[in-house]
Amino acid sequence: MDLRRIITGFLVGFTSYMAMFAGGLWLAVLLFIGVVYLAKEYTEILRHKGFLPSFKIIFLSSLMFAIIAYTNKLEYAPLIFTLSTMMALLSVLFKGKQPYIANVATTVFGFMYCGWFPLHLVLIRGFGEDCSSMLGMCIPHLQGARLCVLIIFAVLFTDSFCYFVGCKFGKHKLAPVISPNKTIEGSIGGTIACLIIAFIVGTLIDIAWYHTIILGILIAVFAQLGDLCESMIKRDAGVKDSSNVLPGHGGFLDRLDSYILTIPVVYYYTLYFIYGDLFRGLF
Repeated sequence: MDLRRIITGFLVGFTSYMAMFAGGLWLAVLLFIGVVYLAKEYTEILRHKGFLPSFKIIFLSSLMFAIIAYTNKLEYAPLIFTLSTMMALLSVLFKGKQPYIANVATTVFGFMYCGWFPLHLVLIRGFGEDCSSMLGMCIPHLQGARLCVLIIFAVLFTDSFCYFVGCKFGKHKLAPVISPNKTIEGSIGGTIACLIIAFIVGTLIDIAWYHTIILGILIAVFAQLGDLCESMIKRDAGVKDSSNVLPGHGGFLDRLDSYILTIPVVYYYTLYFIYGDLFRGLF
């Protein structure tokens, strides 16, 4: 038994849960700290491949994303994307380091992948704080903290059962080139577990049954895709772990990869289909 792994897991989990339930500035600050570590690990991984994404630009872009997420001023997102992309291009222009195009592209992808995607959790947590407006829609009576709980438990069950079922029954490789240890049987097991926990938690927080099923499918799919995407990045760069900053766990990217794609997918599905009620009349 790795005591360091247990202590690290407890401390990270406890701090995350407390910040999640506190919401507001606490969650925004904690997430931004996580984003900074994600960005550092990401830039280090890409350097192994010979690319030079700008950590400073990813940091500044993510800071601006965190501010607009905390203040719910998403109308400024296009401005931040535009300025950040210009900064990435001009940074390469004035530094003059090869490979030019790859360095611009990896910087832009970096502030999307490490900053914009995970910071959607602040927006999810903000559901229900008040009647907030986005793109002309008023969103009342939402349960942001409970949605965060659903995401955390659904992803946790997906990852755990993918591993356990894969170890016990796995025979057919899911992505042999990218991640040789993952199996189709494990993927199916993780998906079933995710559907069950999403249905249970979703029912407890008063989400319609059909939404819980769809959310379960979305979370299971994008949690596994997020894991595979991070494995793809590391394998392409010839790196085993993103870092060793978390004793017994590796790096932040290794621990959070399943959440990076899942969080924005859940946010937009919740915004447009559950509370935007685009399914009205179908059920």
